[in-house]
Amino acid sequence: MKKICFITTLQLTMDTFILPFAKAFSENGYDVTYICNMNEEFEKKNTTYAKCINLPMRRGFHFFDIFKFTLRLKKIFKKEKFDIIYYATDNASFYSCLAGKFAKIPIRLYAQWGIHYVAANGVTRIIMKTLEKITCKNSTHIREVSNKNMQIALDDRLCEAKKIKVLGKGGTIGVNLSIYKIEKKQEYRKEIRSQYGMADEDFVFGFVGRITKDKGCKELLQSFKLGNFSENVKMILVGMYDGCEGELLELIEWAKTSGKVVFTGLVKGNEVCKYLSAFDIMVHPTYREGFGMVLQEGLAMGVPIITTDVPGPSEVIEENKCGWLVPAQNMELLQQKMIELMNDEETRLRFAKEGRKRVEIYFERSVMVNNIVEDVNELIGKTQTK
Repeated sequence: MKKICFITTLQLTMDTFILPFAKAFSENGYDVTYICNMNEEFEKKNTTYAKCINLPMRRGFHFFDIFKFTLRLKKIFKKEKFDIIYYATDNASFYSCLAGKFAKIPIRLYAQWGIHYVAANGVTRIIMKTLEKITCKNSTHIREVSNKNMQIALDDRLCEAKKIKVLGKGGTIGVNLSIYKIEKKQEYRKEIRSQYGMADEDFVFGFVGRITKDKGCKELLQSFKLGNFSENVKMILVGMYDGCEGELLELIEWAKTSGKVVFTGLVKGNEVCKYLSAFDIMVHPTYREGFGMVLQEGLAMGVPIITTDVPGPSEVIEENKCGWLVPAQNMELLQQKMIELMNDEETRLRFAKEGRKRVEIYFERSVMVNNIVEDVNELIGKTQTK
């Protein structure tokens, strides 16, 4: 039986981005192991078909954690003798690639879900880029989230071209259309708007993601504040606060007292489709992105989208077919496009229809899962015949 181990820093990432396809490996005869910072509920839920190992890794750079968790992972890898380790997220990937090399794991696959240093500056950028290079160098294979991100990796010499590729049209796990049911959109729209005191005739801009600077939340709230919108134009922001300070914090405080902006906080994954259904336009002015899972989900629910012309989002959205692209950190143009699309119902309806179609063809979950399983089968087959 082939042994595969999936490693992420946090349980939330494992739940959201790994489990939907990792279970397929168990169904295909693999011996599956999960390693992350997990709780008892996660272990209980998944031990029926996989081995679960709790490793209390943390987000953020912690110098001594490099030695601590690299050594612990090396010990686990040497004991378990995996055929392949599959890792994602910055810290878990850095520790795993080194531990895997020391333990002589034959296939060390790095799921590079975006290149974070592109939005950083100065010393922080140098450090992040160096860590990324080390991770890529010590991985045997890299699966990049999108073609434009892959080009950045190649241009910046993070790895050799023979190591890296994109599966399908890109992305992570795609959209589960048994949850994102377009036929329930009107029902969901009514439910969420009623919950937050919004009328059906109100026009609602929406955002889903971490409420933080590099997701473009400053530009989003500035655009809304300065847009001179009428009283029936509202905004819903779905997600948790993450490092809000300075001007962004001031804008959040304004929004909370405006009577026109709702902050929902973090919502359950299977509830996101309901909130998306309440939006007339989804606005996602991110500075950087791996690919844009929430953009795929928005398209699945027939929501026209305005996002930024950066690697990832510009590959999910087909410009002027299912949404519009604007330069990152350009509040004036973002505001202009928000007003323009709000006043153009015909274009919104066209974007909604074409967006759903694009998800069904390229980003439906079973398509993505099949791509990942076939890719790993091929890698193991090639390794075993050497």
